[in-house]
Amino acid sequence: MKQKKVFLLLNGEAPETLPDVSNYALICATDGAYHYLEENNIVPDLVCGDLDSSQEIPKNIEVIHTPNQDFTDFDKTLQILLDRGFTEIDVFGASGKEQDHFLGNLHTAIQFKGKLNLTFFDTYSRYFLADKSTEISNCKDQIISLVPFPKATNITTEGLHYSLKNEDLIFGKRIGTRNKASKNNIKITFESGELFIFINHKKENNE
Repeated sequence: MKQKKVFLLLNGEAPETLPDVSNYALICATDGAYHYLEENNIVPDLVCGDLDSSQEIPKNIEVIHTPNQDFTDFDKTLQILLDRGFTEIDVFGASGKEQDHFLGNLHTAIQFKGKLNLTFFDTYSRYFLADKSTEISNCKDQIISLVPFPKATNITTEGLHYSLKNEDLIFGKRIGTRNKASKNNIKITFESGELFIFINHKKENNE
């Protein structure tokens, strides 16, 4: 049975491999990313955006024109999905290419915190905005990075090689990149602020 989860492709760097999209209840793309799905013979259910970079889209695909330039296509697409009752969204193509877009996408994730559960995927990692208490399984020996946006307080970790105990991370002063999971299951808690967790797909990577 399909989960009520959305596959959403943005117009960043497309991942080298895509998941089995048949497991998703809805396949969605911003208009600039539609061509990648077409090249991979994937037919989306929905395409959203300002249509400034779109090619001709077949009439059997629902297209929602969102011309409001006060918000990004990602913002507008998430609002549409939320309005339709979707809350679990796997996001691909959010990083790479123009890095201001990547930072903007992290900003958008914070704007929808508490409304949507967003998990981002790229060729190298998956990453998400952490809850105040987050447990992650099946990650021994994987590289784990903790990035505050811009600050997270009283962080305590269990199962990481370099542990934290009631410590603060502040962007521009101290962040927690390139740590490593020493156990299969890890736990991360913090008191306040915003914290992104990045988990590398590969257990060993060249620096």
